[in-house]
Amino acid sequence: MSYRNIDLSLLRTFVTVVEAGSVTEAARRLNLTQPAISQHLRRLEDWLQKPLFKASRRPKILTSDGELLLGYATGMLRMNDEALTRFSRPDITGRIVLGTPDLYASFFLPSILADFGRTYPTVQIDLRCALSIQLLAEFEAKRIDLVLATQLPGIRVGKFIRSEPLFFVTAENSDAHRKTPLPLAMLPPGNLYRDYAIAALESHGRPWRLACESESIGGLVASVQSGLAVTVLTQPAVTQGLRICSGFDGVPNLPSVDLVLYQNREKSDSPARHLSDYLMNRMHMGGSGPMKNSLIASDT
Repeated sequence: MSYRNIDLSLLRTFVTVVEAGSVTEAARRLNLTQPAISQHLRRLEDWLQKPLFKASRRPKILTSDGELLLGYATGMLRMNDEALTRFSRPDITGRIVLGTPDLYASFFLPSILADFGRTYPTVQIDLRCALSIQLLAEFEAKRIDLVLATQLPGIRVGKFIRSEPLFFVTAENSDAHRKTPLPLAMLPPGNLYRDYAIAALESHGRPWRLACESESIGGLVASVQSGLAVTVLTQPAVTQGLRICSGFDGVPNLPSVDLVLYQNREKSDSPARHLSDYLMNRMHMGGSGPMKNSLIASDT
């Protein structure tokens, strides 16, 4: 029996182009020329005998086969990198205290921590969930090793991971978004989601009132699902029964927030340094969930 194997280097180029959003940025990340990137994509299409991008479209758009391959390729590369990491690095043990808001813990971390646990099964991870500003205070007091948080204005700048768009969210069968004043379910003061929402509504001339305040994303979602209010979430947190409000609902667009990582200086072989690298690599390439980049800027 003969076997055919996909060249992982071609898959890495394909995934990097999708995640980077352009051939130019993919070439920079992979330390290749733009013609080399284009050649890799052509070789992959020739090998699969399927077009991965729709023809003559600017920006390029993934075909249905391209979308299908993206899921396979992401998983194959993750398993490849995980295996290499596991067998090329010495076993590490120890304890890590990781702080993050509960929204990020619930919707960004599960698959990443599961993979990290398989790679480093003897490392203990203590997860602390709180508001970003509270976690940073704990971090500065050296009670937390790593913090995955929202970059706050006027606060020490963390290591950038990626941007996440914010959206007003309502329940599918709710009319809360049509009410005047608009009922809001918000995190406590000092939170960027709250600040951006209120600033956008006031700039838009849309009256609002505070209908619910909770430190828990679960509490906010419960208020929305009950029809009492609308809230602000990132797209991965828009679960079944919720929907993103559009311009037709009379709410303004919201800016994005930056996800950043704070880490104390650690030795290169420390558990915290390994988890930091894991988080940076996986979240930077969209590995915490399905990648949403189907539009690729064509600059070749």
